[in-house]
Amino acid sequence: MSAIVLPQFQKDWLADSSKFAAAMFSRQIGKTFISTLKIADHCLERESGGARTRWVILSRGERQAREAMDEGVKLHLQAYGVAARSISESFESEFKALEVELPGGTRISALPANPDTARGYSANVLLDEFAFHKDSKAIWKALIPVVSRNELMLRVVSTPNGKANRFYELMTGGKNEEQLRRTGRAQSGEWSLHHCDIHRAVREGLDRNIEKLRAGLNDADAWAQEFELQWLDDASAWISFELMAKCESDYAGDWTHYQGGPCYVGVDIATRRDLFVIWVLEKFGGKLITREVIARQRISFAEQDQLLDDVVKRYDVRQIFIDKTGMGEKPVEDAQRRYGAHKAHGVHFTNQAKQHLAMQGKKAFEDLILEIPADDDVRRDLHKLKRVTSATGLARFVAESDSTGHADRAWALFLAIDAASNDKAPFEFTPLPPRRNDPTKDDDTNDWWNGRSAY
Repeated sequence: MSAIVLPQFQKDWLADSSKFAAAMFSRQIGKTFISTLKIADHCLERESGGARTRWVILSRGERQAREAMDEGVKLHLQAYGVAARSISESFESEFKALEVELPGGTRISALPANPDTARGYSANVLLDEFAFHKDSKAIWKALIPVVSRNELMLRVVSTPNGKANRFYELMTGGKNEEQLRRTGRAQSGEWSLHHCDIHRAVREGLDRNIEKLRAGLNDADAWAQEFELQWLDDASAWISFELMAKCESDYAGDWTHYQGGPCYVGVDIATRRDLFVIWVLEKFGGKLITREVIARQRISFAEQDQLLDDVVKRYDVRQIFIDKTGMGEKPVEDAQRRYGAHKAHGVHFTNQAKQHLAMQGKKAFEDLILEIPADDDVRRDLHKLKRVTSATGLARFVAESDSTGHADRAWALFLAIDAASNDKAPFEFTPLPPRRNDPTKDDDTNDWWNGRSAY
């Protein structure tokens, strides 16, 4: 076992030898650190007895898989003084399966989760941040038969992410949720369950300043879910966490992956408390892929103009849709003067316009034609947006305002989606030589096409 001094909740998770174990842990308390320490300990114990084993870490994306390997597994093995061979294998042409091999032949792999990867390995498995996995129910369906048939362990660890995922069902499926929250431990059938919010973690010795964390986050819903482990109901949210997860990508939001295709820009204007946001979408491979999200607070109109000018220089921008409401009048006029009225358009945020933007935005999520960053700020902004109905039956979209804005990223995204849907590609016409009349055909057939269009 490790000689590191650990808080009690981490000791309990490390010592749990159950075949099936799941933990709901707060952010900022080392859940991936302690889970990968469990893997390192188990592998070294098996090798010390002359046996070998296999572990697979399934993370919500390639970046998270790399962090679990580099900042978890490799860190622990180095601390133990074990020289492990690093391997990087191609997986489905898109990803790299990051692996280390111990001297006795034991292997530990970390890779992005999907149903195929879950089905493709006969190994002990750690599902890291499982509530954020795309297709969590399909992954579960593929994985459980593989683990159940063998003498293998399954570890599941995550913070909550709404109720529409398999992690919620796992942690609330029994009649023991009250005991779990009160004591931090519970048994539900074959499952050993663990629970530790930020308050328990600090009481048990973890060095964290709760008030600074809360003040820094300054978002009551996010604090309740991510640090106090409350289940937020997605029912009132316009874009659910599960729907977001299906469209999240490690590469989205990274401008270095720009492919040179046509781009569409949404701009939400603000100069005071709310955020000024530019959202850039590239139309590529039949999808709208986020290439960049720029969010700034309390910057001048001149600075906003400079940011937009820079975006127009770096991308092949076809359309720019800008929030024209209130203070947006002048920025729209300025943008039209710089780029032309054919490219820059102002949108008044009337109730009717917001409904159109929100419904079109949600359809892009549901049709899976959108890729967005796997980013907590983006996720919280999208989840803020709610559709409410007044006593008279009038539906409108609202969002609470806090230090992270007023769903500004969501509206900038919806504007960019609308810009993409309104782009009309120009047609070029190349005339053909006149067709010779055929006396056996009627006039309509003879005259049907004296020219043709070419894209």
